[in-house]
Amino acid sequence: MPSRLPPNVRAKLDPIHLLVLDVDGVLTDGSLYYSADGEEMKAFNVHDGLGIRLMIDSGIEVGVITGRSSAAVSARCAELGLKEELVFLGSRDKDADLDRMLEHLGLTDDQMAAMGDDLPDLPVLGRAGFAFCPADAAPDVAAKCDHVCGKGGGRGAVREAAEILLKTKGKWTGLVEGWSAAGRGRR
Repeated sequence: MPSRLPPNVRAKLDPIHLLVLDVDGVLTDGSLYYSADGEEMKAFNVHDGLGIRLMIDSGIEVGVITGRSSAAVSARCAELGLKEELVFLGSRDKDADLDRMLEHLGLTDDQMAAMGDDLPDLPVLGRAGFAFCPADAAPDVAAKCDHVCGKGGGRGAVREAAEILLKTKGKWTGLVEGWSAAGRGRR
């Protein structure tokens, strides 16, 4: 896919060193589940999780900025190895939190990609050097994005973005070969 990307799209992806994600509607399908005790529960996609790990392991930072606070999200971010200083839960000003994240990493807007699905994500998506959204994003959001994924939120959209970034940077083939080689010894 990235080998066939138009030159202007490839040029926007080349400087990316950070992918900033929303949670509800991006890392999840946007559904909210509550136990009888009022505990919030979320379902995350393992393919998205592997995509995040592959990016981090390949030197692409991953951050989260979400308006909701959730123990489940905090646990998932920690499990995936996201740095605490790149996780903003309960954000009331995504733009200001993005400023803090970029300052911490010493990056500029054009070095950051973002994925969001609904209106509160527009400030971050508008600043991103490259903007992604899931297939089921709000139409006004999709209209502002550089790439609308073929998968929905919580259904592999983040993995798709990860593959695009890693392929553009020439890292995908080596990752696949590494997993293939590792599997040969287990038969």
